[in-house]
Amino acid sequence: MLVDQLIDLCENEDEAVATLKLSARQRHCVQQNRELRTAPTLAAWELYTGVLYERLGLGDLPDGNQVLIASPLWGLLRPSDRVPPYRMPMSAQLPGLEKLTKVWRPAVGELLQSRDDLIVDLRSGAYAQVWGPKRRGVSVRVYKEDAEGKRTVVTHMAKATRGEVAHALLARGVQPTTPAELGDFLASQGWKVELSEPATRSKPWLLDVVHA
Repeated sequence: MLVDQLIDLCENEDEAVATLKLSARQRHCVQQNRELRTAPTLAAWELYTGVLYERLGLGDLPDGNQVLIASPLWGLLRPSDRVPPYRMPMSAQLPGLEKLTKVWRPAVGELLQSRDDLIVDLRSGAYAQVWGPKRRGVSVRVYKEDAEGKRTVVTHMAKATRGEVAHALLARGVQPTTPAELGDFLASQGWKVELSEPATRSKPWLLDVVHA
């Protein structure tokens, strides 16, 4: 359904640019979206780029099947799943539909709520609004701390660090079963980390990675 809705939207280029919040340099993505049904596919680990995926380096890892990639168009993907290129932010709202965060919430929740392993949540922004792992998850946050102890969030650094955290876990074959095990592993790799218990039963554990 979403594929058809996106293709239909992109028949009107100006409307698509506005709805998908595309910049002038991204305008060519409208044509890319129109060709979803016929475009060649590639593995998800090749399709998704940006600083997090660069630092994660799925192509260099022996086994990335523990990873689930959150996609606004496809829901959840394994790195080896093949999909065509597209452009659509999770914050978009296609005509006649709710926001994508609400569209995906039931399906993602049904798939993940039955898991009993520890979920290391490296999502940010709208992606984290789709579904929350509650106490079975650890949400990784990243801060920069100045000499006076004041902490700020730096988006680029946060994405890079989340990618590095995931890479370290996968490259070393580490599968922590508790938040404490995750924190201990990251501390052993040289990161300054702070672990906080969930504020409520519906919230995840919080693991803060702090950069000087």
